[in-house]
Amino acid sequence: MKRFEIIDHTADISIKAYGKSLKELFRNAAFGMFNILADLEGITTSTSLELKLDAPDKEELLIEWLDELLYNFYTKQLIFCDFDITELTDKNLTAKVKGRFIGENKNRLKTEIKAATRHDLHITKKEDTYEVRIVFDV
Repeated sequence: MKRFEIIDHTADISIKAYGKSLKELFRNAAFGMFNILADLEGITTSTSLELKLDAPDKEELLIEWLDELLYNFYTKQLIFCDFDITELTDKNLTAKVKGRFIGENKNRLKTEIKAATRHDLHITKKEDTYEVRIVFDV
């Protein structure tokens, strides 16, 4: 099963992420977003960060997750590539994310993303696979 695919969108960038579980869906959505931000091929990790998030529902939690990762990308200058979600409910997420400082990898940067949007955001389950379409404001 593919992790994500980039979907054509008129003004922004959109992906469809997939997962056999909600954890895998959230991991693949984060990986897809960072794949747009930077070239992740062969990147190694040198630092990690613990995250705990709360939201009223799983869609809002997904946006909080992606926006928190973006916030850390811009403020701490970190490219994340490894997303270990240790706890995930419809309202809570705990994760350890690993990455590398941008300073070491400026040549890997590709496209700037401002935010993950709520536009048409619905997590669905089709047979044994979760999927979600996410539009990123660029």
